[in-house]
Amino acid sequence: MLLLLTFLIIFSSPTVLGQQEESLFEDDVDLADFDLDIAPRRVPRQVKTILTKESKPHIQELSIKTTIISRYAFTAVYCAMLNRHSAAAEGVFSFQIPAGAYVSNFTMIIGGRVYQSEVRPKQKKVQQENGKARNKESGEASPEQELEVFRMSASIPGRNRAVFLLTYEELLQRRLGRYEHVTSLRPLQLVSRLSLDVTIVDHSPITHLQVLPLRNGRSTNSGSSKTQVKKDPPVTSVIKQEKNVCKITFGPNIVQQAKITTSGLLGDFVIRYDVQREMGIGDIQVLNGHFVHYFAPKDLPAVPKNVVFVIDTSASMVGTKIRQTKDALFTILKDLRPGDHFNFISFSNKIKVWQPNRLVPVTPLNIRDAKKFIYMMVPTGGTNIDGGIQTGSDLLREYLSSPDAGPNSVSLIIFMTDGRPTVGEIKPTAILGNTRSAVQEKFCIFTIGMGNDVDYRLLDRMALENCGMMRRIPEDADASAMLKGFYDEIGTPLLSDIRINYTEDSVQYVTQHLFTNYFNGSEIVIAGKLTNDSVKSLHVQVTASNNDKNIILETDIPLGNRQIETEKHVNAARVAMASGPKTPASGVTHGLGIALGSIAEDFVERVWGFLSVKDGLRSRLRSQTSKEREDHIKQATNLSLTYNFLTPLTNMVVEKPEVLADGTMAPTPTRPPSSGDAVSIVNELPSDAEDEEPQRDNKKPSSQNLSLGNKIGKVERRPDKKSITVFKTSADGDPHFVVEFPMSKLTVCFNINGEPGHILRLVSDHKNSGVTVNGKLIGAPAPPGSHKKQRTYFSTITIVVDLPKRAYIEVTPKKVILDGRDRMVLPCHSTVSVDSGVLSVSIVGKSNVTVTVGGNVMFVILLHQYKNPASYQRDHLGFYIGNSKGLSHQCHGLLGQFLYEEVGLAELPAEADSEPSPILKVKERSVPVVKKNRRIFSGTQNVDCWFARNNAAKLIDGQYEDYLMSHMFDTGDWPHGTNTA
Repeated sequence: MLLLLTFLIIFSSPTVLGQQEESLFEDDVDLADFDLDIAPRRVPRQVKTILTKESKPHIQELSIKTTIISRYAFTAVYCAMLNRHSAAAEGVFSFQIPAGAYVSNFTMIIGGRVYQSEVRPKQKKVQQENGKARNKESGEASPEQELEVFRMSASIPGRNRAVFLLTYEELLQRRLGRYEHVTSLRPLQLVSRLSLDVTIVDHSPITHLQVLPLRNGRSTNSGSSKTQVKKDPPVTSVIKQEKNVCKITFGPNIVQQAKITTSGLLGDFVIRYDVQREMGIGDIQVLNGHFVHYFAPKDLPAVPKNVVFVIDTSASMVGTKIRQTKDALFTILKDLRPGDHFNFISFSNKIKVWQPNRLVPVTPLNIRDAKKFIYMMVPTGGTNIDGGIQTGSDLLREYLSSPDAGPNSVSLIIFMTDGRPTVGEIKPTAILGNTRSAVQEKFCIFTIGMGNDVDYRLLDRMALENCGMMRRIPEDADASAMLKGFYDEIGTPLLSDIRINYTEDSVQYVTQHLFTNYFNGSEIVIAGKLTNDSVKSLHVQVTASNNDKNIILETDIPLGNRQIETEKHVNAARVAMASGPKTPASGVTHGLGIALGSIAEDFVERVWGFLSVKDGLRSRLRSQTSKEREDHIKQATNLSLTYNFLTPLTNMVVEKPEVLADGTMAPTPTRPPSSGDAVSIVNELPSDAEDEEPQRDNKKPSSQNLSLGNKIGKVERRPDKKSITVFKTSADGDPHFVVEFPMSKLTVCFNINGEPGHILRLVSDHKNSGVTVNGKLIGAPAPPGSHKKQRTYFSTITIVVDLPKRAYIEVTPKKVILDGRDRMVLPCHSTVSVDSGVLSVSIVGKSNVTVTVGGNVMFVILLHQYKNPASYQRDHLGFYIGNSKGLSHQCHGLLGQFLYEEVGLAELPAEADSEPSPILKVKERSVPVVKKNRRIFSGTQNVDCWFARNNAAKLIDGQYEDYLMSHMFDTGDWPHGTNTA
């Protein structure tokens, strides 16, 4: 569909739009070719000037569609550019994404050719375009904390168009009782058609929905935005809210954009909301063998806290910084509760402690004296970060060992600095080691960095290693409001020592389930895999401390009911995405909605994958040995590849089109890329070979260097395909099934016309050999001239083995997931062999995957991949049975039921002038057949076969619908007998 869209061009350049008078609306410029969504006579002169003077490719359309299902947000971005000139021009796609999100796909369509990205493991050292290794400090000084920029450039042939498709995912965090979703609208030029569509669907009723004014400055933040809640949403915004579904759209035309700004920097579109929740165990959702648990208790008394504020008073804090810091601390003092204990430390060259050797209770006298200490803080000297942390840690640790400390209180250090260490210990690794030794896992450290000259890597790792969080305050932000906002997030602890457990033999790979503290207005999210299909309920237990009380919450969750509820929930999201008024961009947004709907079907699993990657990255930082660290890196890398996430441990590789000197596209290559061909590699984060936490390249939107890190890299030469024996019994193509009956010396074939998303049982021998094979269908438009409306192909094939122990292999055209002794993700573009004991797999890069079970069962899966696919082509798989000796005579499935059968061929007597009709005798059934010729093994082999029509009616046991499975790992037995007709 996207390839059929037509785009015209508009040029733009920055200028200033003042108040428009009627005389300025002229038709002196022909705007018909610009394909605007507004009548040309309504376009002011200044806008026409902008459009006609810009020389770079114009953004014809920018459509952004987000679906938020139970706080997990999927966003798809569609950007179309057109180059009107005869010469080639560089098109730059630049889009800001939330810092906590992961890019999950990027595709370019240029000159009608598709260039699909591929996520690969990151190497130890990453080379830049100039051939030099990236500086370790790259990105550390970036002031932009909430968003980072994804950037890709490509040459657009003369008089041609380019389409950029980007998807990313994030789990919304709850802060101060609200979830916040931010969409950056900074296309850097006026856009002919701009649309934003956000759909929120939640299992619980949606409350407190707010759409804020466009946010451009850095003075507002999620922790300091209380002054904005009464302002109106951006012009053209439409909000439709029901109980569990909300739909927000925003689509300013080009004139409305120009009234906001002519630079294209519209700002951030911010949505805030919460959901209704009840006191108890929380909300648990179940889908396709995975679960996610949202826990956010309310109406609990605050737990007393012991807090030490460690404040930088070095010379760089002079002026606005120290003034705003003092204002925030004065406000925070007012919010301390009776029962809290506190102290202040200032550090520069010297360390000053307000109340040496103790923490003091909250009393009017102590508050007054603390204000005096804060007021007298004067910036001077250098920055002794290590000294400040050591002094604060010693003070808090000694207090906790004294009889004055409450047994269930929450203890924390709030550390703030605007610079790097210059006095005392200045090596980050030594400071981190000293901090771990001083903290001794007795309290948490929350760090705040202010401005551009902060070692954010150091602060982030210091917080993560000591159960805290790090927050950045941009140089020109309202530091007072942001400091107070951050304190509000952590200033009201409700629970400590939280442990959440589930039935041991029913779950595995559960994400973090032990938490030091739970703060009011936040949320704990846990996900995991369900391992026991026969279990009807899941036992959940939450234990925690609240002041002087121990809290235990327990319940049994009915898994079947939750699965049904969650499926309804996903269906509601799909319906909501498809609804809405028709707009000029409705075709595009509908297409994006279909793509998002497909991903959303497995949103619970993707939440698990997202959280598991985050856990692995955090665990990597806390590792005490190199082996432990490497294990966490391997786990997080494999998960990143499994879910196609661009993370600190992966690169995204995109082949770029070749444009000739005359501005035209180079002919499509007839060979795969060789080792000298150019590709672009997007590096989300720099390499961490130095054992330090990498930082993102977060540049200002106005900067010319917006890239996360583009470079020229190498693509491996495609290995020669190994010759393999040809097997006839198979399911390949659309899908075409072929079954060989060696004893009968006959070959039979049939088609299965399924629906996209259907999962077909191919082989079922669960009770005997323990082998099950399922295949998932993907849809594609039919090619021109075809009698079919659509085609279906196998996009995923899983082979599950339950004997002697459970293991599985999941194959897609891009990767193979092997879960045997260890979980491994193997890319399909490489040649590799792995033996996991129960299963062994051998991959011939970009050709085929051979799976062997126990030495006497073998399957071959062909990889059908397209370099530049047409609109009706999809990467897909072909499934072939090479050795079935290890499968039992009770084996079933669309292919398995014929492995030990014999068939006979007969003819029905001719009637009138007709020829005799051939019939196949199968299990006492008569099946009409016709002679056909089938191509198998990617068209390299021809097979003569007898074809059974009508979805193999009478040939297969039961009906087609009997072979539909609920999920890819379903090993349920064949429930029916055979047909006798």
